[in-house]
Amino acid sequence: MFKECKHFGNCRMEFLDKTINSYLDVWLGPRDPRVKGWLLLENYTPTFIFSVLYLLIVWLGPKYMRNKQPFSCRGILVVYNLGLTLLSLYMFYELVTGVWEGGYNFFCQDTHSGGEADMKIIRVLWWYYFSKLIEFMDTFFFILRKNNHQITVLHVYHHATMLNIWWFVMNWVPCGHSYFGATLNSFIHVLMYSYYGLSAVPAMRPYLWWKKYITQGQLIQFVLTIFQTSCGVVWPCAFPQGWLYFQISYMISLIILFTNFYIQTYNKKASSRRKEYQNGSTATVNGYTNSSSSLENNVKQRKQRKD
Repeated sequence: MFKECKHFGNCRMEFLDKTINSYLDVWLGPRDPRVKGWLLLENYTPTFIFSVLYLLIVWLGPKYMRNKQPFSCRGILVVYNLGLTLLSLYMFYELVTGVWEGGYNFFCQDTHSGGEADMKIIRVLWWYYFSKLIEFMDTFFFILRKNNHQITVLHVYHHATMLNIWWFVMNWVPCGHSYFGATLNSFIHVLMYSYYGLSAVPAMRPYLWWKKYITQGQLIQFVLTIFQTSCGVVWPCAFPQGWLYFQISYMISLIILFTNFYIQTYNKKASSRRKEYQNGSTATVNGYTNSSSSLENNVKQRKQRKD
């Protein structure tokens, strides 16, 4: 094998790829031939390396930025979020029309009975997989802007796992029952990235009221995905059952983490505000706002973030 390679480094990488592929093929069975040779799908190594690099940046990035001024990134954030909004809208539209054209069964849909619509779904889901790589930038912008409080366990877990999960989905079950979660997620991302894009413009921030409902929509998405996936277990078809059980388990993990995030972010904040009002805290004393305290806080915020 090594004699066929011009460079020893390439030989080692090729040997590693073939070794990993052989183990995966034994463990999961033959891959779907319709995605053979597609960008990033031939070997697992690039996806794994991207994920490791992502985790390294999550770990080292805040350390590097510790004694540096935060970057505004306002202009690029608007463009980035607009781009992901349009991509999510495109994927949502193509998935909905593809499912309709293929006459997909809501309760269980195999991966080979949709005809040409299956290929349409596969092409769109490749973009869905690739979008998970693009979305690593969400975290990198948090690091550059020193919004480290937003780099939570939930955030890192969700971003790091989705790219890897969808590499496996695209290689073994790239259409059929796999469409549902991606369709709902694309719709939610239209709302989410449009919100983030608008919030990058300071003048728009007072008019953005729906962030709380995006999290609620995400939780509803996970519950609906569990229900639809469970239908494939109760009324099985030729779609592999192991993938369905994995999907249900993963959705449960997201529900637990997102519910905890929702409670920590919204319920505790509301409770804290009520206590401040009742106790006459610095925010409100006998019905009057403590303007000097508010002014000091505003000055501190402007010093910390200049956007």
